[in-house]
Amino acid sequence: MAQPSQRVCLVPRVSGVGGMVSFRSKLEQSLSRRGISVSTSLSDTPYAAILVIGGTRDMTGLWRARRRGVRIVQRLDGMNWIHRKRNTGWRHYIRAEYGNFILSQVRARLANHIVYQSEFSRRWWERVYGAHPASWQVVYNGVDLQRYSPTGEGRVPEDRVRILLVEGAIAGGYEWGLETGIRMAEHLKVTHSQKMVEVMVVGRVSPSLQHECVANTDIRLVFTGQVPSERVPELDRSAHVLYAADLNAACPNSVIEALACGLPVVAFDTGALPELVKGEAGRIVSYGGDPWALDPPDIIGLSDAANMMISSQHVFRKAARIRAEEAFGLDTMVDGYLGALEL
Repeated sequence: MAQPSQRVCLVPRVSGVGGMVSFRSKLEQSLSRRGISVSTSLSDTPYAAILVIGGTRDMTGLWRARRRGVRIVQRLDGMNWIHRKRNTGWRHYIRAEYGNFILSQVRARLANHIVYQSEFSRRWWERVYGAHPASWQVVYNGVDLQRYSPTGEGRVPEDRVRILLVEGAIAGGYEWGLETGIRMAEHLKVTHSQKMVEVMVVGRVSPSLQHECVANTDIRLVFTGQVPSERVPELDRSAHVLYAADLNAACPNSVIEALACGLPVVAFDTGALPELVKGEAGRIVSYGGDPWALDPPDIIGLSDAANMMISSQHVFRKAARIRAEEAFGLDTMVDGYLGALEL
């Protein structure tokens, strides 16, 4: 067994609350390459530090570790909020509120240090719950820049304009993002009347929502369902633009992966998107209302921004890759977490 000073406990997330399996996998593999072993159970001692990926139900285990003097770092993205604005069903509402409660309790009572995924995330938590009494830092998510790159399988089609939308699942009130993407594509069709306009949706979408969307638009819709992570770079390379659909997102992996593959991003100026997409890496446009209230957005402004990138692909694709190299390399992310864990 590795010595405690070379071992860290990565506490798996509560389902649907904070963190992502892909993040834990990337971090675990990176730590292993650096000679640091990983535990995924608080009872699997000893370890030098704990990283809580969002929240955990094992609050007792965290209390015990804190009493032993083990450093506890919490990784935070955003909070569940859209269930308070749209009717998502009482089960989803209870799960969302429970998730927020767990996250806030770990942050307030147990964490020695907070890693926020963006400045937006930090400001949000501090606005709702106040400043954290201990230390904090911002560490953006990162990707393997060799695996996610402009080079490889996947080519932009010449006979159509392809808008890519990548989400884990489109449900629980987030159907709004898909609806907005389709409306944007409908406006693009007017500009690109000589070509087909296609929206490719990657992620879980219920059959009923798929049917509803297809029945109410003449835009070509392609629903791939969930795909293996190995296919994501190919899909990113095969689109003209990534539409980042999530409102008030803390640090969406789909955006960082797209930039690394040289795919420019179009989105509204909500959440962390203005921090992530800079310069000619994409276009972040004014929402045109209050996104927290789900006011009607500026679809025409979004469509015009997407059209600009479609018309100047070389410039935007090159800038997208440069932005990823500057800020979102996997080693940069891992260094940030090692610093937070004091390893």
